[in-house]
This record gives sequence, C-alpha cells and structure tokens, in this order.
Amino acid sequence: MTTRSALRSALLAAVCAGLATPALADDVPGWLAPHVGLGDGQIAAPVLQRARSLYLRKSAEGRVSNPCWFAMDATRPNDPDGGRFYVVCEAEQSFSAIPAGHGSGLDLPGAADFRNGRRCAKNFGNAADSNLTTGGSYVTGEARTTFKGFFRDAGGGTSPFLRTFVPFEGEGETANARSREIGGHAAVTMKGVCLRRDPGNPYADPQGFVRFGHLVDYAGGRSNGCTSWSAADAAKIGAMVEGRPTTLYIYPEAADVREAARGAGYWDATCRAEIGAPKFWPRAVLEPIIARYKAAHPPPPPRPTPLCTGE
Repeated sequence: MTTRSALRSALLAAVCAGLATPALADDVPGWLAPHVGLGDGQIAAPVLQRARSLYLRKSAEGRVSNPCWFAMDATRPNDPDGGRFYVVCEAEQSFSAIPAGHGSGLDLPGAADFRNGRRCAKNFGNAADSNLTTGGSYVTGEARTTFKGFFRDAGGGTSPFLRTFVPFEGEGETANARSREIGGHAAVTMKGVCLRRDPGNPYADPQGFVRFGHLVDYAGGRSNGCTSWSAADAAKIGAMVEGRPTTLYIYPEAADVREAARGAGYWDATCRAEIGAPKFWPRAVLEPIIARYKAAHPPPPPRPTPLCTGE
C-alpha cells in the first residue's frame, strides 16, 4: 500500500467511523457493484444511486438516448492521479473514473469569501457569477465548438485551438445552469492573445486579423463553475454526447452540504479533513452580495487586443 493510499484509508476510518455506507439498491447490476465504495477509483453508493435513478427517469421520459451516463462526486479531491467524474456504460459493462475540476468560487474583500482550493471544494452554490459548482441533476445539451485562436505547435508551425463546450441543462437547484453558462470543457485556455494580420485565413475577423496566443493547461485546477477535464478526456466526452444527450448527476446538493456541515451524511474523508465544514451559498443570499460588490467595484474598461509583434 502506498503512503497516500494508507493516509486515505486512515482518514476514511477516522472521519467515517460510525457512519454506515448506505446499502446498494437491489437493481444495481452485479458487474457494477465492485466499482461502488469509498476507495480510489470507486463511486460512493449515494452518488451512484442518485445518478442511476436520474438516468433511468430521463430515459423513461425520452429525454436521453445515450447508452452511457455521467456522475461527479465534488466532495472528493481533484487529484490528477485519481478520478471523481464517472462514465458508466451499462450495455457494455464499462466503468471509468477520470479527474475533473470544480468551481473556483471568489473572494470579494469586505463582502464575502467563498473561494475554493485547487484540490478540495468547501463552498458550493447556484448564484450567478459566483464561479461555484452546483450539485444536482443535469442533462447534456448540444455541444458547440469555438475557435479561440492560433498557437505555436510542437512542430514549430501554427495550429488552431478549437474548444468544445458541452452545456448542461438543469432542473430544481440547477435550473439556472443555462443562464450561468454551466457545462463541461477541456481545462485549456489561451493566454497572451494578440492579433496577426492574415486576411486570407478562414478564421480571420472582418478586418482581416486572426487571434494568436499560447495555450495554458490547467488540468488539476479550478474553473469558473463549470466541469473541466483534460483535453483528451474532454474530446472523448464530447464525442460521446454528440447527437445523443445523457444525464449528469453532481454530488453534493444543498441539503447534502448542510447535512455534512452538521457532521452527518456522506462526504469524502480526505477533503473533509482538509476543509472542515462545507458551506452552501443559496442564490437568494449570494447574488445580492455579488451585485453590490460589482456596483461598488466596476471593472476597468476593456483594452483592445494588441497587434502581434516580432512574429
């Protein structure tokens, strides 16, 4: 057993002592049962049961047509060597756990601090502009791919950076997912962008300029409230849902966060030891705070994108 595995086992024993793991539902397939548990690469029983129930319900309603479904346990650590985003394909009896980023939250000095660390999420909520992850039920929408700019590739040439975004449609606590622009995408962004004159380029703007910059991979980091994956995993997930929507269940919901704050319910032991008591920020409370802070601290006017030099 590795040192990290031993530590995780000790924390699980310490934090979960006296808390019985809910029994699996009788209808969970036998092949899936070994993947259920609190260990690395496993899915906790409460997360599995809710995610599978959501998929079966949406399938019966005719909302989804995909043989696979997704789940995420945002109480677990964002560990590049582990996984907390689950891809389950029951027809082919496949199960995989991959890393995924959570919402960063924000620190509004003098108003509210609801930041999250890179590894573990302490704060959750559904307020607009909060950059927080919201647990609950989602259905994937139609993926869209956007050109972000050109970058210098490994061969010394230039390649276009096209990032696919998979929108999540929510219900209940997650109903404002569309207006918040919540979804999933690769944990890659473009920085240091400048404009290069290239009127014949198919990606050129009406003035004949194309964007050029360098790529920053923040896999293992945080997002603005969306779910982020490695570039390779994002490509696979995007292909899986192309024309075939499916369900995603993200744990924890607001009630789960509040229960964990009282020391009850399920929460990953490693992150619980790091964050202490988690907190859910309802939009009715947090949105006015964010609005007042923005009004008192207006952003500077946007600067025009500079022209590239030395290219």
